[in-house]
Amino acid sequence: MRGWWRELVDLVLPADCAGCGLPRAGLCARCRGLLDGAEARRVRPAVAGPPVVYASLTYADEARAVLLAHKERGALWLAAPLGSVLAGAVRAVADAAGTVADDGPLLLVPVPSARRAVAARGHDPVRRTALAAAGELRRAGRPARVLPVVRQRRSVADQAGLTATRRSANLAGALGVPAGAGRLLAEGPVVVVDDLVTTGASLAEAARALTGAGGRVVGAAVVAVAETDLPRPAAPGGLGDWRGTTV
Repeated sequence: MRGWWRELVDLVLPADCAGCGLPRAGLCARCRGLLDGAEARRVRPAVAGPPVVYASLTYADEARAVLLAHKERGALWLAAPLGSVLAGAVRAVADAAGTVADDGPLLLVPVPSARRAVAARGHDPVRRTALAAAGELRRAGRPARVLPVVRQRRSVADQAGLTATRRSANLAGALGVPAGAGRLLAEGPVVVVDDLVTTGASLAEAARALTGAGGRVVGAAVVAVAETDLPRPAAPGGLGDWRGTTV
């Protein structure tokens, strides 16, 4: 009910631009162009374990503001433009994996949010964005559907402020897939989706759970990648790296 009320208010009383704050713009031409012109690129997460990851935006400035407006301030209408951005990252994953339509529909599996977070926000932003992305892909002729089969098995600590290693430990074994979901996962290539990747710990844990249930995970797609100074594990040559590096 809360979600429908927010959408009605957005239609009747357009808000300031969700990206730059331009008065009464909703989403100004410049910020919409930022989303429409986003190009997916491969990023290297800080933790070991995630599949190939593609992101379309950097989590900063207007892009950060738009994501937060959708996620935390209930600007539900932003799911459509953010879904288009996510669809671009999904396409990049599918192309890199060499998937074709004959492989079956792309199965977009959202990383689950904590129940308390969904209740507090009044909606599930990742699932909503994934649904919009799947619709965009279908309209472009690529079969796709959302398959929300990953569940939280236990509560986890707040990830904010944790190092990459501690994030992985915090999430280890926290996600699972219900018995019987293997049949659904066998219908096509699986792409793990999220709105934001910081260290990749959530993507890695979701991919682990899906692979264990029989899913063919071909990669992960996110709307944005966070630039952070969290150190990555040392490379063989002894040099560290940072999350958010494109390759």
